[in-house]
Amino acid sequence: MIEFNLPSLGADMDEGTLLEWKVRPGDKVERGQVVAVVDTAKAAVDVECWHAGEVFELLVEPGDKVPVGTLLATLLEAGETAANAQRRARPAVAAEAPSPGAIPGAPASTRPRISPAARLRAAELGLDVASLRGTGPQGAVTLSDVEAARPVAAVDRNAAMRQAIASAMSRSKREIPHYYLMESLDLGPLLAWLQAYNAPLPPERRLLPAVALLKAVALALRDYPQLNGSWRDGAFHPADGIHLGVAIALRQGGLVAPTLHAVADKDLPTLMDDFVDLVQRARAGSLRSSELEGAGLTVTLLGDQGAESVFGVIYPPQVALVGFGRIAERPWVDGGELCVRPQVNASLAADHRVSDGHYGGRFLAGIHRLLKHPGDL
Repeated sequence: MIEFNLPSLGADMDEGTLLEWKVRPGDKVERGQVVAVVDTAKAAVDVECWHAGEVFELLVEPGDKVPVGTLLATLLEAGETAANAQRRARPAVAAEAPSPGAIPGAPASTRPRISPAARLRAAELGLDVASLRGTGPQGAVTLSDVEAARPVAAVDRNAAMRQAIASAMSRSKREIPHYYLMESLDLGPLLAWLQAYNAPLPPERRLLPAVALLKAVALALRDYPQLNGSWRDGAFHPADGIHLGVAIALRQGGLVAPTLHAVADKDLPTLMDDFVDLVQRARAGSLRSSELEGAGLTVTLLGDQGAESVFGVIYPPQVALVGFGRIAERPWVDGGELCVRPQVNASLAADHRVSDGHYGGRFLAGIHRLLKHPGDL
C-alpha cells in the first residue's frame, strides 16, 4: 500500500484546500502524473504523485482544508490486490457498543455523507448537518458546502497571501543570521551582445537580459556551492542540482517563487522559453507541485520598473538570495577615465551559518566575470 500525503508546497504553507481530484479509485497512476489540485494561500497548484500504482481510496473530499502531511489517498502497488490491501488496512474489529443511555442513530444508509472536516466545522457554526446540501461525490457535504451555508464574506486571497509571505519572512529574519553584500555590474558587453543576437529575430524569439542574469547566477554557483542548498536539522544540505527559485510578482498582488530546474545546463533560448512559460503559468495560477520545491537559491529581478537595488530576505530553508535592481546608465570608471555604462546593482543575502562575506563577495565577482563574456553563457 502506498500512502499519498499532502506535500509542503513552500516554506510558508501549513495547510491546503483540496479543490479537485484528477483521478478516481481504480485509475492507474504514473510517476509524475498530476492527481489533484490544491489551493494554497498563494495559488491553485497541480499536485503530482511520485509513485506509480492504482488508486485505491480517496480519503479527502474537494473543499476540505487539511494540514500539510495529511493522508490524501492510498494506492495499490504493482501486484497488490484490493482484498489484500483491505485486510491489512482495516483489520476486523468488534462493532462499537452504544454508550449507556445513548439514543440509537439513523441507519448508515440514511445518514448524510459528510467529510470529518466539514462535520467539525458545521458543529463549530451550529449548523444542522441534515439540512446541508452536498456538492461532493455522491452528494457528500464538503467543507465548502458548510461555509456556503452561512452569509460570510469571501476569503480575500490577497490578504491570505500577504499573511503567508509575512509568516515566512518573519521566520527567515528570526531564524537566519543574514549578511548582505551589493556590487554594481557593468552590463555593457551583455546588452551589446543581446542587441546583435536579437536583431534578426522576431519579438517572440528574442532574449531578455533577465535570462542571462539567471544563467550567470547558476554558472557561478558551480564554483560557490555553499550558497546552493538549505539549512535543515542544524546542518547545511547541498542542493541536488542548480535549480533556481524565481520571485514572480502576481497581477493581483503578492508574489510566488517557483523553481526553474537545471538552469546551468540549459542554453539561453531554452531558458528563455522556460522562464516565460513559468511566469505566465504562475500568474495564471497553474503551477505544478514540482515547481514549488527543489530550489537551492532564489533570484529576484525587479526589472525596468523596479528600484535601483533590492536587499531580499532569504526564503527558508534556503541559505541565499540574489537580487537584481533596475538596469540603468550610471557613471563608471574604465582605465582611469570616467564614462557612462549600463549597470545593474546585484545584491546577495546569505546565511552566516554557511558562508561569510568574503565567500559571498567572490561569488558576486564571479557573476560579473561571466556577464563580461555573454557569448559563453
